[in-house]
Amino acid sequence: MLLAAVQFTTVLDFLIVLPLGPKYMEVMHIGPSEFGLIVSSYAISAGIAGIGAGFFLDLFDRKRAMLILFSGFMLGTLFCALAPGYHSLVLARAVAGAFGGVTGALILAIVGDVVPEHRRGAAMGLVMSAFSLASIVGVPCGLWMAAAFSWHMPFFALAGLSAVILAAAAWLLPPMSEHLAHAREEHPAARVWAVLNERDHQMALIFMAVLTCAGALLFPFIATYMVANTGMTQKQLPYIYIAGGIFSLAGMNLIGRWSDRVGKPRAFWIMSCCAMVPILVFTNLHHVPFLIGMTVTTVFMVCMSGRSVPAMAMITASVKARYRGGFMSANSSVQQFSMGLATYVSGQIMGQTAEGELTHFPIIGVLSVFCAFVGIYLSRFLKVAVETQPVPAASEVAFVEHG
Repeated sequence: MLLAAVQFTTVLDFLIVLPLGPKYMEVMHIGPSEFGLIVSSYAISAGIAGIGAGFFLDLFDRKRAMLILFSGFMLGTLFCALAPGYHSLVLARAVAGAFGGVTGALILAIVGDVVPEHRRGAAMGLVMSAFSLASIVGVPCGLWMAAAFSWHMPFFALAGLSAVILAAAAWLLPPMSEHLAHAREEHPAARVWAVLNERDHQMALIFMAVLTCAGALLFPFIATYMVANTGMTQKQLPYIYIAGGIFSLAGMNLIGRWSDRVGKPRAFWIMSCCAMVPILVFTNLHHVPFLIGMTVTTVFMVCMSGRSVPAMAMITASVKARYRGGFMSANSSVQQFSMGLATYVSGQIMGQTAEGELTHFPIIGVLSVFCAFVGIYLSRFLKVAVETQPVPAASEVAFVEHG
């Protein structure tokens, strides 16, 4: 639960920027490409920091590493609150991303260390529920603060909340140093090379890149598209995040338990196929009633977040415990780089009409579906690391035997 709380703040720090897109574009007089840079600066910075963290993350107690990284994230969020304008906000987002992205990777490494593989799907579902909770609680509160005060206020509130969670983590988290038994047997550079040179690790990283691109092509522009193209008002925006968050929260935990029963690969394939329909419907919406728009975005969020639960469980299980911190850092870098690249590409593809509507969004939807197909294909090559492989459940045996 504490890890989920940390994850909540890091997710919300990224997520709160997305529905504020229309406000940023209005107040700062920027277009889709400039707004895309606000989003991608966080992701690209997190990717660069993740590469550096891969050299030393497995050399420290997990608790100590998380407290240091989360402190840096809290300060980065405070810098976002103090930013006076566009360029300073982009720089502050880069600082927050440098610490927030690696913190998220460390949380997943901790889950991989302490939770057995046969229950890891449910654990991932709990931790990743932070995305849904951020949508249900954080985004509406952030939008209200931005409307009542200014766009600075959500970051002030998030920095304060992070300080409270940081104090709780320092008090409640136990030391986690079991992985250090093998940590100093190799030079850090050799450990990074060992992580990147492993074919199973390479496939997992490529899989993560494709998985991230499928969602990052669309998520940053949901609010902007719904306001500009479907007729939704900025006051109605919180409701699409509340609805999407509530149903995603229930769905992710159910999907996590379901994936433990039927097998993570099968659950991922099914959820990926289910996601393709709302992707295509969402990217072709034009001036629809509010309830229809909210229904489409809710189904879209449930399917996209639901496929991530078995996917992350598969990725975590493909790495041996001694390399898990370094791998998850590299994995975070790949994820963040992919997110930044996909967001930048979307911003470049999109245009605006004289009335302010976004153009070429259906093309982005097709690219997202293509990435989903590629992800299904790549998931076939992910394997459970030998040292963490449990005795398979009967359902998983039957699935393997029958292909």
